[in-house]
Amino acid sequence: MIIKRNFNPIRVLGYVRNEVIFSLLVAISVLLLYRNAVSQVSLPFSVAGILGSALAIFIAFRNNSAYGRWWEARTLWGGIVNSSRVLARLIITFTDSHAHQANYQAERSEAFKQRMIYFCIAWAHALRLHLRGQQDWDVIKAFIEAADYESLLLSQNKPNFLQLLMGRKIYEGMANGTLGGFDSFQMEGQLLALANYQGSCERIKNTPLLRQYDYFTKLFLYAFMLLLPLSLIGDFSRLGMDYLMIPVSLIISFVFAILAKVGEVNEDPFENRITDVPLTALCNTIERDLLEMLGEANLPEKTLTDTGYLF
Repeated sequence: MIIKRNFNPIRVLGYVRNEVIFSLLVAISVLLLYRNAVSQVSLPFSVAGILGSALAIFIAFRNNSAYGRWWEARTLWGGIVNSSRVLARLIITFTDSHAHQANYQAERSEAFKQRMIYFCIAWAHALRLHLRGQQDWDVIKAFIEAADYESLLLSQNKPNFLQLLMGRKIYEGMANGTLGGFDSFQMEGQLLALANYQGSCERIKNTPLLRQYDYFTKLFLYAFMLLLPLSLIGDFSRLGMDYLMIPVSLIISFVFAILAKVGEVNEDPFENRITDVPLTALCNTIERDLLEMLGEANLPEKTLTDTGYLF
């Protein structure tokens, strides 16, 4: 996610270099043809104006839809952060509330709290890697036992497998007296919330924005950049400054290309790009908060934003 307000112009230009090169080549070709007495290349400006209006409609719809997907993804991960904190609180308070029971074992209860909260942290990291298609599973190795880790590597949906392990651990705690009463119901409610968040993230990941809007936006954009110099050359020629048609065409094409690119990069928020939802930073927040709730002092370093980006 981009935090800084100002952008590097060279890096911005790199996003639309193909469109800029295409526009430049077309503009130079039109100028050369017009100067060589091929006046038929000139078109009324209304042609580019009508096409530009249609292009603007497509770009506006696509950008609105892309931002909606990005914001939904960010909202879902905000819910994951909150539900992880609630689940950790329930684990700690429910486990500690049975200290007065005859079958209470402090060592067993502390081990249950640690393992369950470690599972929560591992689940958040696993979901991050799952959505981004990354394979760096060693990052969660420290949070689960070796046997569970080996089983995890064999599973297809690793976040879902970790939820299964958490569910088994809850009912193991119910059986041995670590938990009691209706403790499992409230914990299962938070596991359900996390499962729903995961399903919604997977829906965004696996369901692209309608491809026809992507295709026709690109088609209209290149058609517009092709016709724009033809529609400008006549007016600039009458002013005796036909050469100015080239920079004006480039500027207008650059504006439309950037607007189109904004929607393109925002429609898929889980690709580990600088424009995506900062899953790594959110997982860092979850890990720090849950370890602090567990009482651990050796917390991981907080993700910094000195570069102007959050990943």
